[in-house]
Amino acid sequence: MIIIPARLKSTRFPQKMLADIAGVPLIVRTAQNAAKVDDVVVACDDMILFEVCQKHKVKVIMTSVEHQSGTDRCAEAYKKLGLSKDEIILNIQGDEPFLEKEVIVKLQETLKKSDFMASLAKKITKEEARDSNLVKVVLSNDKKAIYFSRSIIPYNRDNIDFTGYLGHLGVYGFFGWSLEEFCILQKTQLEEIEKLEQLRAIFHQKTIMMDVVETKSIGIDTQEDLKKALALHNE
Repeated sequence: MIIIPARLKSTRFPQKMLADIAGVPLIVRTAQNAAKVDDVVVACDDMILFEVCQKHKVKVIMTSVEHQSGTDRCAEAYKKLGLSKDEIILNIQGDEPFLEKEVIVKLQETLKKSDFMASLAKKITKEEARDSNLVKVVLSNDKKAIYFSRSIIPYNRDNIDFTGYLGHLGVYGFFGWSLEEFCILQKTQLEEIEKLEQLRAIFHQKTIMMDVVETKSIGIDTQEDLKKALALHNE
């Protein structure tokens, strides 16, 4: 099951879920794309989004406006849907309308190698790594996440020749039981400071199994991201 958490309000890009992508709203385009891999439900917080999804025949469920993270929203949807604790649940962000099918499948495969949760990363340039809107991640030798940050990591103190910067893709894989467990973990200052919910798992020593993929997908956080994504899609 793929659950796409979506909220209408967005600080950097107001009402971005309604942005036009190839003639349909962003949230609808993302759901239609993800449906190439598995069953999809949008977990939203506003009747406008709810009605937009229904209009386009996208399965949708209302969730609380109080959620502070997409994963918390997914957990509510998981419970309301009555899914099994062993169900593989993919959390795909609503601003990833061009995520390739093979990337979503890779997330499923990576989760099967994990004992808690999984996510993905892609190679990025040093210039891209300086962008605080693009989350960076560093991995251990067995592809487990060590840390995520909006700052550039690792910091290249001596400016050596380094091409290993990794950008995090906003996708997560859980089992039903691990999704429940993640959401009852105590939130941390790291999560609050960076505004990155995955740091909750790192702080509590939960494994985030990672894999590095090739993708042209761009998470749409700003108007500029939307322009880049549309330009790539129209190439």
